[in-house]
Amino acid sequence: MSTITDVETIALRARVDAKDFDSSSETLVVRVTDEQGRTGVGEADAPAEAASRLVLMNDVHAWSRGLRAMLVGRDPFEREALWHELYEGTLWHGRRGLGIHVLSAVDVALHDLAGKQLERPVYQLLGGKRRERLTPYATLWPGAVAGRTIDQMMDVISILAQRALKAGFRAVKMEVFFGDLIGDNELVGCIREGRRLLGDDTTMMVDFGYRWRDWRAALWVLNRLEDCNLYFAEATLQHDDLVGHAKLASRCETRVGGAEMAATVHECKEWLERGSVDVLQPDIGRCGGLTELRRIAQLAELYGALVVPHFWKTGITAAASLHWQAASPNAPFIEMLSPAVFSSPLRAELTQPEPEVEDGTMALPTAPGLGIELVEEAVRTYRVPT
Repeated sequence: MSTITDVETIALRARVDAKDFDSSSETLVVRVTDEQGRTGVGEADAPAEAASRLVLMNDVHAWSRGLRAMLVGRDPFEREALWHELYEGTLWHGRRGLGIHVLSAVDVALHDLAGKQLERPVYQLLGGKRRERLTPYATLWPGAVAGRTIDQMMDVISILAQRALKAGFRAVKMEVFFGDLIGDNELVGCIREGRRLLGDDTTMMVDFGYRWRDWRAALWVLNRLEDCNLYFAEATLQHDDLVGHAKLASRCETRVGGAEMAATVHECKEWLERGSVDVLQPDIGRCGGLTELRRIAQLAELYGALVVPHFWKTGITAAASLHWQAASPNAPFIEMLSPAVFSSPLRAELTQPEPEVEDGTMALPTAPGLGIELVEEAVRTYRVPT
């Protein structure tokens, strides 16, 4: 084994639109280097400049430490022990806040580096493969309404649906962040049109973008979509309305998902026990990394729930998601922000190679670590000072 000699933060930003919801436009990459010059990378789904400071800050006291100082000189293979040490050392940063998001990036980077040192793919470090092929779903994000009509929004969704099917996806999620542009009755018609565009043989999910504050309004819509055979309904109610989620989940046939903003297994436990959701959707770059997402999946299995992680970032999280699904029995799908479907500069340019979709599935990664490398030209193009 070769110990860690350096921890670097790389803040990247491709474009800025304060009115959109495209979190792939910015990321914080954490790069960990060992004595032999090998590197591992991870990314935080959080504001890049703020997250960077938590990595590089000087120690203040035992509960307020910089992550870099705690990692230099350590063995990256001891990932879980390091996770708990970093967790305790960032108590002052906010137990379920930015500190966990940064820890997520570090944890993925440690897995990547340890895999390269051992010359094994990361999914083997997570316990080994539980499936022979991986199953992603493509997300159709038409962008914020920004003054467009519902017909214009649906035209974009139609184009994205065609791209997804042409790219080989057989599972697709329709994003309906329409706000007050349309009422619930018209929303039902839009989702029915989405089902028609995708065809009956395509697995379909819907993200409602936290549309409702009344669980009965959400139930009214989902009841009228039962014949659309939706795999799950995401972000129906406000994120912290766990009581409302429980009432909704107990009364509708469609699986209810949630917890995309959740950090740590403790918060996901609340979603299972108080929210009674069928599908947990924590993000690898927010929930605590691969170490914590593995614990979340094990907990969900005890509650009879599925885990389908959120992903709207770069190829780093795409690769981490593939390895995680390979080792997780209760992960039927992973979200895939595909460059073939949605235009995102950082997603398309930051890493290589890009995994290929073939008839709805992807092959298991075989290269050591995450199996990807940063494209330094993209790093130079999009890097911002921190």
